[in-house]
Amino acid sequence: MIKILALDTSTEYCSLALSLGNEVLTREVLAGQRHSELILPMLQEMLDEADITLNELDGVAFGSGPGSFTGLRIGCGVAQGLAFGADLPVAGICTLEALAEGSNESKVISCLDARMGEIYHAIYEKSDGQWNILSEPGLYSPQNAPHIDGDEWIGCGSGFSAYGEALKLQYGSQLKAVFGDVFPHARHIASLAIPVFQQGRAVEASKAAPLYIRDKVALKTSER
Repeated sequence: MIKILALDTSTEYCSLALSLGNEVLTREVLAGQRHSELILPMLQEMLDEADITLNELDGVAFGSGPGSFTGLRIGCGVAQGLAFGADLPVAGICTLEALAEGSNESKVISCLDARMGEIYHAIYEKSDGQWNILSEPGLYSPQNAPHIDGDEWIGCGSGFSAYGEALKLQYGSQLKAVFGDVFPHARHIASLAIPVFQQGRAVEASKAAPLYIRDKVALKTSER
């Protein structure tokens, strides 16, 4: 039985999950800019509820991105610090794949609001219990979001709330439903991380890193 802690601070929400085999404890809060203030007390409360210590876990997973630059740095830093202290491996999980995992669907267009008139976007299809990436995570203007064949797609994430009209023009009747109010959650990061730990694909804490995608955040849109 793999026992892992998962956390996500990539959006305005802060979430934690403690996966203990058949039991998963979770916490989430609309944190705004208070992730670093809230996450450790939330974690301690959850560990106390489960009557377990970090040293008894098998690993730490975090939402590696894309998402808020500050949030991704906080998430990675907290995961590294906890893993260093408890001598645990770390798994970074893509937040767009976590959106797909949380949809309970098999054909998902994941889309997060990247601000500055852009979106973080990826397309996934599940087959035999595994997510296949049909369009890699990338940064796009909504009107230039990658095309995909077929229909019965589910749109997930804040990108559909922020740029719903442009994305509906792009995908039209290919979309079966849109859920713009969902966010990457640690519960789904934990689910995706379990096989990573089982297969020995996690890394030591020092090698954990965020997935930024946008690497020129300091420049204006026109300058990029």
